[in-house]
Amino acid sequence: MNTRISPFSPLSYISPSAVEPQAFDNAEAAVDALTALYERNTKFLIDSFGALAKSGTMTGRYRAFYPQVSIETTSFGHADSRLSYGHVAAPGIYTTTVTRPKLFRHYLIEQLDLLMRNHGIPVTVSESTTPIPLHFAFGEGAHVEASAGHAMADIPMRDLFDTPDLTNTDDLIANGEYEAPAGEPAPLAPFTAQRIDYSLARLSHYTATGAEHFQNFVLFTNYQFYIDEFAAWARKLMAEGGGGYTAFVEPGNVITLAGKGTPETTPITRMPQMPAYHLKKDDHSGITLVNIGVGPSNAKTATDHIAVLRPHAWLMVGHCAGLRNSQRLGDYVLAHAYVREDHVLDDDLPVWVPIPALAEVQQALESAVEEVTGYEGFELKRIMRTGTVATIDNRNWELRDQRGPVKRLSQSRAIALDMESATIAANGFRFRVPYGTLLCVSDRPLHGELKLPGMATAFYRTQVSQHLQIGIRAVQKLAAMPTETLHSRKLRSFYETAFQ
Repeated sequence: MNTRISPFSPLSYISPSAVEPQAFDNAEAAVDALTALYERNTKFLIDSFGALAKSGTMTGRYRAFYPQVSIETTSFGHADSRLSYGHVAAPGIYTTTVTRPKLFRHYLIEQLDLLMRNHGIPVTVSESTTPIPLHFAFGEGAHVEASAGHAMADIPMRDLFDTPDLTNTDDLIANGEYEAPAGEPAPLAPFTAQRIDYSLARLSHYTATGAEHFQNFVLFTNYQFYIDEFAAWARKLMAEGGGGYTAFVEPGNVITLAGKGTPETTPITRMPQMPAYHLKKDDHSGITLVNIGVGPSNAKTATDHIAVLRPHAWLMVGHCAGLRNSQRLGDYVLAHAYVREDHVLDDDLPVWVPIPALAEVQQALESAVEEVTGYEGFELKRIMRTGTVATIDNRNWELRDQRGPVKRLSQSRAIALDMESATIAANGFRFRVPYGTLLCVSDRPLHGELKLPGMATAFYRTQVSQHLQIGIRAVQKLAAMPTETLHSRKLRSFYETAFQ
C-alpha cells in the first residue's frame, strides 16, 4: 500500500502499490494477470472499508483502479474477412477496462487470442485510470452503507471511497456515438468495466440470480405459463440425470444438480420483477429463460443488462395478437421484420434503422417448428406465418381511432402485434447479439376473437408446452453452430470494437 496522486485531483489517496504494465503473447496468461490485479485491488477496497467500519478512524481517502488490456498495431493489414470480430480496422492504440475477469474468463481468452492471431501482436495488461467504485468491489447485491454501522454514520461515502459515477457510465460505444479525444486510445470492447458492473448489479436485483448462472442462449417470454412449464421440465430432467445439462437454477440462486430431484436450498417466497431460470451446461451453452412480463420498458431493461454478458443469441417466445383473418388461435408467427412503435429505444437506435432478420436464427426457428409439430414444407403454412411483427407501447391500442394504429399496421403488412418483440430484436441489433422471434397467436382483437377465462386456460395448457419445446429446440440448434458463424457481420457497423 502507498500514497498515490490521483490523476483526477490534486488530493492524495491511499492506494495499492502501482503495477508496471506487462506484455503477453498468451491469452490465458494475460487473463491470469488481469484477474490477479483485479482481485488485489478489490480486496484492498473491501479490507479498507472493513477496517474503517470497525475502528471508525479515518486516515485518508481510498482508491483502487480497474485493470485494463490494450493493443497497439501499426499495420493496415487485413484480418480474416469472414470474421465479424477479433480484429481492429486501422493502426492505433486500443484499450478497455476489465471487471470480474473470473466471470468473463472464457470470453476474454477467446477475444484476446483472436486479436493476437489476427494481428500477430502481444497484448498489454496494466492499471487503468478508472477508479473501482466501492459498491462494485463488493459485487452483486451488496448493501455497503447499511453494513458499515454507526462508525461511518456522519461521513458521506463519497468522501472516503469512489462510488458509481453514472456520468461516465453510458452506451456511447455500443451506440456507435463514442469519439475518442485526440491522443486517447480507441475502445477495444463495447462496454467499459463500470458499465458492466452496473448491469451485473441490476441483473441480480431484477432476476434474483447471479450473473455466473446466465447461459449463452437466452429465451424471453411474456407469460408465466412458459416459466411454469420450463421449470417442471427442467426439474424432471434433473431428477432423471440431466440429459447433458448439469444444474437447474431458480430465483434466489436455488440450485438443483443433475441426478437430484430436490434443490439444495429453500426457494424464495417473493419473486423478483423479472425472474430468471437457468438450465446450465459447464461451457455455458445451456438455456436461460427470463419472464420479462408485459411491455417494452421491461424488454429494454432486461436486454440492456444481459447484453454485457455477451450471450450468443436471444429469442422471444411469447404470445401476440394475430392481425389477419386467416390466422387461428395457436398459430405461430416467425418475425422477419419489425415495426417499432415501442419508443423506448428511439434515443439509442433511430426508428429509421432497419432491423434485419438473421438467416441462421430464422432457419433454426423454422426447423425447430417442423421437428416439434411434424409439419414441413408447404404444409407448415397451415400453422405458421412468416411476416412483420409490430411492437407497440399501448396495451389497449385497439381502442384507438381505427384510422390510426390499424391503418399503419395494414400499410406495414404486419401479421401480429405484441409489446416486446421489436424491442428485444432492436436491442439485439444495437448490442450485436443475434436475435429472433417466434410468437403464438393468443387472440385476434381486430376480428372479435378474444379469449374468455376458460378458453385461455385450455389454450395455454395445450399450446405452451409445444411452443416452449420449439424454443428449446431452436436454442439447441443455435448452440451447435460455430460461434463465428452465428455472430453475423450484419450486426457490425463501419467502425467496430474488436471484442464482439
